[in-house]
Amino acid sequence: MATTVRYKDGVTILEPSGKIMGTGVTELREAITAEIDASDTPRILIDFERVNMMDSSGLGTLMGAHVTITRQGGRVGVINVGKNIKNLIVRSRLASIFEHFTSEDEAVSTLGSEA
Repeated sequence: MATTVRYKDGVTILEPSGKIMGTGVTELREAITAEIDASDTPRILIDFERVNMMDSSGLGTLMGAHVTITRQGGRVGVINVGKNIKNLIVRSRLASIFEHFTSEDEAVSTLGSEA
């Protein structure tokens, strides 16, 4: 798994690809942590378009990131969440904690508006 990081209008966009399982979870956690550490009020968007599978440890990483980011007054959003990952989030009863967006432009506009 690899995670591409790019920036747009004050929002960090993380684009993981492949499976968020095993070592992929560690790689994603490191990418998220680096971005959280680099900002006083992180604004992070995670694009799941190229992710085909995620396990509970991946979900745990997202939960940890959400807690840390909100404690710092930041925001985290997701786009392009596929059926398998959406089902995992819904089954875990965590769907309401992630800000879901239909497009990158909408997400960047909303997440970056308070920056």
